[in-house]
Formats: sequence, C-alpha cells, structure tokens
Amino acid sequence: MKRLNIKRLLLVATLLTSACAYGNEYSKSYEACMQQAVSTLDIVTCISNEYERQDQRLNDNYQQLRGHLSDERRDQLLSVQRIWITYKEANCGFYAAPEGGTMARINANSCLLSETTRRADELENLMQP
Repeated sequence: MKRLNIKRLLLVATLLTSACAYGNEYSKSYEACMQQAVSTLDIVTCISNEYERQDQRLNDNYQQLRGHLSDERRDQLLSVQRIWITYKEANCGFYAAPEGGTMARINANSCLLSETTRRADELENLMQP
C-alpha cells in the first residue's frame, strides 16, 4: 500500500507542476481535488472537471478574439482552430495507449487538460495589444 501512495503522490506532483511548467493556471478547486484524490477515478474526475472549466475559457477567448478580427482574419483563425483540434485529439489520443493501463487513461486526460489550457492562454494573449 505504501508503494501505491508514493506513486500517487508522484503522479499528483507531476500533474500539478506541469501546469507551472507551461504557465497554465489551474483553479484552486482542481489543486485541492488532486491533493485529495486517492484513486484513478478520483484523479480522472478532477482532471475532467478542470478540463470543462478550461474548455469553456478557451471557447470564451475564441469568441472574444473573433470579435476583434476582420473577416479574413476570422477565417484564418477558424482554419487554425480546426487544425489545432485535430492535433490535440491525435496527440492526446496517442497517450491513451490500450496497453498503458490506468496511467494511460490519466495521461490522456491530463494531455487534453494541458493542451486546452495552453490554447486558452494563447488565444487570450492574442487579444493583448
């Protein structure tokens, strides 16, 4: 049981510090949730809840940015966004290796969260003068 707890602590520490490495700011509720998580289901639930929050932020930033762009630039943004979605799905799907067990599930969900948060940050920064 000690071995499992050490693995869990390392996983939680890795997931939380990955946010700092990319400049992502996850919510305090996500951090608290991850610190209390004791099972794969708990961890995936924490990640999923934060993903929903970050995905909404991404969509809000996308819509706001569109409002500041000319028609031509809106078309470019739409094209880039579609390419980004294809990349995100393919990249994070790769993490979900069938032979990877529970860690693959956690890694795939963590990838979706970090990529989405990064893109939300990027769209927000594009609105800065």
